[in-house]
Amino acid sequence: MDGGLGGNTVPTNTSDKSRVLNVKPLRTLFPLFPEPPEGPPFVCVPPNGPFPSGFSPFFPFSGLQGSQSTPDLNQNHFNSTAVPLRSFRAEPPGSGNGNHKHKSAGPSSVKRKAKRRKESESVLTSLMNLIPGISLPERDDGNRELVESVLLRFDALRRKLSQMEDAKELHSGIIKRSDLKAANMMFTKGVRTNMKKRIGVVPGVEIGDIFFFRMELSLVGLHFPSMAGIDYMAVKGGESEGERLALNIVASGGYDDDDEDPDVLVYSGQGGSASRDKEASDQQLVRGNLALERSFHRGNEVRVIRGLNVSLVSKVYVYDGLYKIQELWTEKGKSGCNMFKYKLVRIPGQPAAFATWKSIQKWKESSRVGLILPDITSGAESMPVSLVNEVDDEKGPAHFTYSPTVRYSKSFKLVQPSYVCNCHDACQPGDSSCSCIQKNGGDFPYTTNGVLACRKPMIYECGPSCPCIRNCKNRVIQTGLKARLEVFKTRDRGWGLRSWDPIRAGTFICEYAGEVIDETNARQDGENEYVFHTSRLYKSFKWNFESESTEDFDIPSPVIISSKNSGNVARFMNHSCSPNVFWQPIMYESNNEAFLHIAFFAKKHIPPMTELTFDYGTPLSDGTDADNNPAYGKKQCLCGSAKCCDYFY
Repeated sequence: MDGGLGGNTVPTNTSDKSRVLNVKPLRTLFPLFPEPPEGPPFVCVPPNGPFPSGFSPFFPFSGLQGSQSTPDLNQNHFNSTAVPLRSFRAEPPGSGNGNHKHKSAGPSSVKRKAKRRKESESVLTSLMNLIPGISLPERDDGNRELVESVLLRFDALRRKLSQMEDAKELHSGIIKRSDLKAANMMFTKGVRTNMKKRIGVVPGVEIGDIFFFRMELSLVGLHFPSMAGIDYMAVKGGESEGERLALNIVASGGYDDDDEDPDVLVYSGQGGSASRDKEASDQQLVRGNLALERSFHRGNEVRVIRGLNVSLVSKVYVYDGLYKIQELWTEKGKSGCNMFKYKLVRIPGQPAAFATWKSIQKWKESSRVGLILPDITSGAESMPVSLVNEVDDEKGPAHFTYSPTVRYSKSFKLVQPSYVCNCHDACQPGDSSCSCIQKNGGDFPYTTNGVLACRKPMIYECGPSCPCIRNCKNRVIQTGLKARLEVFKTRDRGWGLRSWDPIRAGTFICEYAGEVIDETNARQDGENEYVFHTSRLYKSFKWNFESESTEDFDIPSPVIISSKNSGNVARFMNHSCSPNVFWQPIMYESNNEAFLHIAFFAKKHIPPMTELTFDYGTPLSDGTDADNNPAYGKKQCLCGSAKCCDYFY
């Protein structure tokens, strides 16, 4: 059986070769999820388990990666051939020889379920067909642009699936793990890179990169196992043919790993942990543990990924660079059983990654080096924004009044007919009677965790006029900052903005606050660098899922926002030719009038202390802006991007 995917051979490392496996190929199954009350509810568990009695990992957690190493049933590698989409469903209730009893469903109920299943599979198949593949050479060896493309496409698909799961009742029979389904589609279509296992650097992956899903690690070739913390491969020239060496470890905090020194990791071996149906036991020198032992003697580099909890329900994975195993030993764990310990030391000269996270934790407990003000907002925002200068003696930017939102004078109000929702609790995805959802084209603009699902010509949020509750999921930009931000002095671009927290793609960062002015006042303002124009030309980029595209915004009339005298943290965001932030127009109503807001969202996952930047755009090519106003003239660009245009406006 090839990785549990329907092959006909028994793995070569099976210990009992006399045992006959009576297994049907998965491709011949057509299972379904039972739905209460006709059947028991589906049990959904995290990808790393533990699995209840009678349940086992499913694809892609049951696959093998057999092209580069000796097959190992406990390594949980991915196979380049994925199972069909219908394998996401469990076996129909009452099938097989089991003795389970289920209530029989009426004819109308069976027809409705069959229709929902057909619609679900049709939608997923349609999404699958819209995913373009990647050429074979690029799959084996990637680069930075390809790695970012794969991650952007995965997240776009995952957000689309999340939006569908939230909104469509017909998807209630499918596992609500959009990351697993998105990864399955990506693997099936070959949308991945760095499939060739290797020791050391992975092309296109940079130290400090962050990942919010284990599936992302495999898609870019950084760490292949879906659950196991140790990745390894067989190499030639060892003590025996096919000797296994460790390539990568994920230190996810499951053991008593010591991380006091950011450049040293004491890693606990795998196995031996207690679970629901077995007691703790001594770890064995097999598989990943044996590979680490061999790497200690060989002295090869091992990649380290740190899994860090950023909230009670969320974890982020940080690529911390290359380490070498300096020591190994065994000791008694808390359970009283023997555990393997491996001391890994970071190779000097690499950019800071995990060390940055450790520094941030200290800042939250004590004073920050270079701190000028602990909160530049004076309490106007939901969380403080530090002002820091570690470059020179400048004590801060020119004086301005901090305002958390945009201000419209009477003549600039965008008046539209009032269409407030009639929801008296919270607006629910899929509620066709909600007028705010209707205004958004029938889709809820955000996933349940507040992430923007896709860019739109205009997004309509519930406003003060809507009767729904204050924490309605359709009020994202009105609930304040989502990350702990810091205004800092750059070395060559004045003041900039960055975050202490990791920012997930699609997360709201802030809006552009200031005073709405007309074109005449904008021209009279002269050298005003703190200004935002909705009418400028902005570089197009792909962010939505393949079937969706948003290049033009549906803004009733051009808006110019000046933050020179009054504004918020957005006024400190610098320009970049390869930005990590984009803007989205959003409207919500107040006192029967609608007002436009410019909201900034993360274009991709942004590591802590990474400068936040967006595209300033280009003035309209009518010859008037650049000719009549010096502020529209070219300025030297110092963004440092590989695609830098050398100037901006």
